[in-house]
Amino acid sequence: MIMKTFINIIPFIVLALFLTNCKNEAKPEIKSVEVETSAEKKLDPNATYAKAEFTIDGMTCEIGCAKTIEKKISKMEGVKSATVDFGRKLAMVEYNEAKVTPASLEGTVTKVADIYKVSNMQTVEVFSTVKSCDKECCAGKTDEEKSNCKKACCTNKTEVEKKVCAADCKKECCAKKA
Repeated sequence: MIMKTFINIIPFIVLALFLTNCKNEAKPEIKSVEVETSAEKKLDPNATYAKAEFTIDGMTCEIGCAKTIEKKISKMEGVKSATVDFGRKLAMVEYNEAKVTPASLEGTVTKVADIYKVSNMQTVEVFSTVKSCDKECCAGKTDEEKSNCKKACCTNKTEVEKKVCAADCKKECCAKKA
């Protein structure tokens, strides 16, 4: 009889333990994170800003590579603006000459990943605006139309823009470098 009573009481004991010990009153932990936006970035109005363009080899995608590099360069102290064009493998950076050097720009790019290599670093007066002939102006055209398109796309290339062409570029727009 004692055993039978004990067996009937065990479920009530287990239920009581479960209800009293399993209180799920976890309070969420609140963390604050400081985020610097471009609006918060202070630019020196008296600084001398230079513009540099350089080629970045080793990028394999637009979001993971180009945008990551662009964000890293943009966060550098003294950088006013940075744009990385994946299609042209070209970075365009406007920076405070007193705080940023071409070597520090190159160092920032190579710190993102070892596969990125900077070349053709040059200071320019105006950023190049040539669009990639293969992607923007020639998409969806026949071979003959592409040939004519490349000629039209590249005939208005300035001397500065010709210098930006990669050494191994086979496009007509880079054929006659300055």
